[in-house]
Amino acid sequence: MSTDRESSAPPLSDTVSHSEAPSSQRDARAVRSSHALGAALLKLLAEKPLDQITIREIAAEAGVHYATFFRHHPTREALLDQVAAEQIDRLVALTLPVLDSADTLAAVTALCVYVEEHRRLWTALLTGGAAAAMRNELLRISRGLAIDRAPADAWLPIELAVNCSVSLIFETLAWWLGQTTDPAPIGEVARILDRLLSSVQQPD
Repeated sequence: MSTDRESSAPPLSDTVSHSEAPSSQRDARAVRSSHALGAALLKLLAEKPLDQITIREIAAEAGVHYATFFRHHPTREALLDQVAAEQIDRLVALTLPVLDSADTLAAVTALCVYVEEHRRLWTALLTGGAAAAMRNELLRISRGLAIDRAPADAWLPIELAVNCSVSLIFETLAWWLGQTTDPAPIGEVARILDRLLSSVQQPD
């Protein structure tokens, strides 16, 4: 009886013995495989939640051998953590200006424009199987970066303000991305976010 680590599929090019290639070639191959696995997971997450995705499906979608997956990640959850960490950097770069900007409408509009330009990707990340990991990573990074950004007249403790602001941004974007037919226009979503965030950031 075969185990989950066994595969009947023919070897793919990624399984060529690494000892036969120079170190630079092995490193380049490893980078390509890692990127392919991340892209495959994102594609599959757009179709179904994480708990319905198998490692075999990820490997097949990435075009690498099943065993190659385990050279990079022990579990599919570990791969998800890596993907979330890579993608969250851009979202944080767009979110932090919202937290300390005097013109929150302009800041949230820029955030919404970026998300709309990459709607399929962020739909998978914020409404699919990656949602919990994305929320946790966004909160973790935002808390760390916001400590030195707290306004002197803030009426909320900075950690609570970040928690509330990130949750409002996350839930609003997830609601918007979940609209599969006739989604709300960018301007409307930006105005909603602006009004929600103003209630958290307005000085006492």
